[in-house]
Amino acid sequence: MIEFFFDCSSPWTYLAFHNIRPLAKELGADITWRPILVGGIFNTVNPSVYAQREKPVPLKARYMKKDLADWARSAGLAIKMPPTVFPVNSVKAMRGCLWLGQGMVPFATSVFEAYWGEDKDISQDGVLAELCRKVGIDEQKFFAGIAEQDIKDQLKANTEEVIARGGFGSPTIFVNKTDMYFGNDRLSLIREALLRSKASAA
Repeated sequence: MIEFFFDCSSPWTYLAFHNIRPLAKELGADITWRPILVGGIFNTVNPSVYAQREKPVPLKARYMKKDLADWARSAGLAIKMPPTVFPVNSVKAMRGCLWLGQGMVPFATSVFEAYWGEDKDISQDGVLAELCRKVGIDEQKFFAGIAEQDIKDQLKANTEEVIARGGFGSPTIFVNKTDMYFGNDRLSLIREALLRSKASAA
């Protein structure tokens, strides 16, 4: 089993969200999608992210742009750093993913595409309404759903849970509850972990 803790405000998460699905299908592994707020993680256990944004290392920043472009090309995705709004407040989008449950994939995909490919501000109700219409979600029910207190509480609980389990960013991925991996570039290791799990169960 794969647990995928994620926030749509991360480009590396977009890559992993895209790349892990064919891997899971190939190996017969179920994915449990766990929306979180990565800002809550940074505020609690990983404030170095903010320091890096305030004082980036120019050589490293230049390479990271190339690295992201290379990974995006490999995955066949259009990803670019949003020139208008970065970082973005993703709380409504992530509550929406949580409200939709395990059928959230089409909506989450549209959120990723809108923000990382089209420079749309996914914190805005108008953009979220447009994405709802795009994937066939009743926008009135959507906005009512994300305003429910239990949805707000569950998103906070998911974020606190991944921190308690050792997570420090997005995506944080667990195989069989305890085997943790971070980032898109760990998928080859996740493949090996799933194969070991299948072999031990045989």
